[in-house]
Amino acid sequence: MIQCKDCEFCQMAPDGRRAFKCDPFINIKEPECIAKWQLIRLDMLLVTYRSMQQWQEKISPLQDKIFKYMEREMGDIDESDKWKVDEDEKNEDDKIV
Repeated sequence: MIQCKDCEFCQMAPDGRRAFKCDPFINIKEPECIAKWQLIRLDMLLVTYRSMQQWQEKISPLQDKIFKYMEREMGDIDESDKWKVDEDEKNEDDKIV
């Protein structure tokens, strides 16, 4: 099995990172390359998921405050609209139930 560092589709950056030019649909040299490519993609997905999770943890307190504010505002709106309902209509609704 050829190692990635010896492959023509792998380039090493000065900081030690690898840049892969291989494409599993076009220019894979060995079957193991596909497995490596899948691992690289899974690692990228995991890094993205972790960063999204950290971002969500940061905004979670703000979301809670917004939800509480909206609940309070909606409660105030409902309370302010109570005068529109006539007492007679309320009594008729209660009798029907």
